[in-house]
Amino acid sequence: MGLSLKHYVYEVNNLVNLHMQFSENSRVWVYQADRELSPTEVEQIQEQLNAFTFSWTAHNNQLKAKAEVRYNRFLILIVDESQAGASGCSIDKSVHFMQHLEQEFNISLFDRFNLAYREGGQILSAPRHAFEDLIKQNSINKQTIVFNNMVQNLAQLETQWEVPFKDSWHNRLFNDLVNN
Repeated sequence: MGLSLKHYVYEVNNLVNLHMQFSENSRVWVYQADRELSPTEVEQIQEQLNAFTFSWTAHNNQLKAKAEVRYNRFLILIVDESQAGASGCSIDKSVHFMQHLEQEFNISLFDRFNLAYREGGQILSAPRHAFEDLIKQNSINKQTIVFNNMVQNLAQLETQWEVPFKDSWHNRLFNDLVNN
């Protein structure tokens, strides 16, 4: 039983990404979907992310890049700029690629006021006004884990992305609404 070329490329990219070492200073872009993605969608998006990062260039220089889908909701691009730096044009390519994914999967990835948080074992999101209502109802409090999608590098992604509300920018923005 043979593998299709598309599946073969997907598997090779997965192996390459597993063995590539990325600097903690690698640049990171986090895109949050406005809904949970199905397992089938995650697989299809991951295949497209792998193909994109495999061919992503800046001024004809191959970028050392990888991408992943986390928690069936977040699409994360990572570029280690020690090999070649991401330029304005290459960043534009990634934005256009993400816009393509938005269209294909009927999701929104660019709404920065769609805020994600943990509730029990689930990751949920809400538009800003609904998020404020959840704070007022004490469904979201200072201990609630929220997602800081503004992290800029791999070290921040690992240490400052999933944080308690009290330790995030959310606290500064909504401090007058939160109780504990």
